[in-house]
Amino acid sequence: MEWAVRGACRGSAEQMFAEGAAQNGAKSVCYRCPVRMECLSYALDRRMEHGVWGGMTERERRALLRRNPTVVSWRQALERAYAGQQPAAREETVRETAAREATVREAAARKPTVRDIASRPDRSGPEAAA
Repeated sequence: MEWAVRGACRGSAEQMFAEGAAQNGAKSVCYRCPVRMECLSYALDRRMEHGVWGGMTERERRALLRRNPTVVSWRQALERAYAGQQPAAREETVRETAAREATVREAAARKPTVRDIASRPDRSGPEAAA
């Protein structure tokens, strides 16, 4: 873990193991970190269960691991994903992905509205029997 000494969180490791809403503060430390990819791949490859690593909470990492069960080396996967991107573009990619995931989580968590139910296709027609 020679990369850890260059991490933005060095000297404040306890902040990176916050719970609940305090994790957002911990994640903000990661956004300016020069070794974010190394940190995240380390946590994913070793299935770290606690803390914010590479800008992702344990819940976010578990979801990523579930969606990608065939990845053998997260270091290699992240290097390929970030190939040719400047650090600012990498951060934008991470932010866009996090925003999409948050939108999906919020939609899944809310109760259906009358509009949602009304916009569903009618299941009583002949295609429902197919």
